[in-house]
Amino acid sequence: MASIESVTLDVADPTAAHRFYTAAFGLDTQIRLRTSEAPTTGFRGFTLSLTVSQPATVNSLIDAALDAGATPLKPAAKSLWGYGGVVQAPDGTIWKVATSAKKDTGPATRQIDEIVLLLGVADVAASKRFYVERGLAVAKSFGRMYVEFAAASSPVKLALYRRRALAKDAGVSPDGTGSHRLLIGGDAGPFTDPDGFAWEAASPALTP
Repeated sequence: MASIESVTLDVADPTAAHRFYTAAFGLDTQIRLRTSEAPTTGFRGFTLSLTVSQPATVNSLIDAALDAGATPLKPAAKSLWGYGGVVQAPDGTIWKVATSAKKDTGPATRQIDEIVLLLGVADVAASKRFYVERGLAVAKSFGRMYVEFAAASSPVKLALYRRRALAKDAGVSPDGTGSHRLLIGGDAGPFTDPDGFAWEAASPALTP
């Protein structure tokens, strides 16, 4: 079964970006960084989500991100599905921190249960077919709205969401042009998907 082995963000200053991700989320080897000045404007068509166990941990990680230089996009708040908020890293990547729990069961931690890469796509059904043909297995599917693929032992789970809906969830305009500033590594690549997201054949990501 194919899966993601690494996620590489294109950033202007990898050293500064590494400093931010370590301070904000405690991410070290899970996200790779490379230098790029590829033109990009507005919404880059994807978000990264950190799933955690309780609201206190959401607050802890979002506060740390803001202290490290992130820009708030959506303040942490309760919703029908749980509790979460959205920030934008200094390099421009949008991060959502969320939990399905509505009450705390203990003190805040910095434990991240899951990292999810959400790709905003024009046609969820078509992109779903594209990825299934390349060996990814569907774990959840909600018509033409949302698809989540099985992660196996991957450090990052892949999901598809309609681009406009993903932008709305992130609190930004769906408009954007230029590079996604993202390279996905996995045993399904190399290829470029229907929405221009590039994959490469990659070795497994290191785990801390």
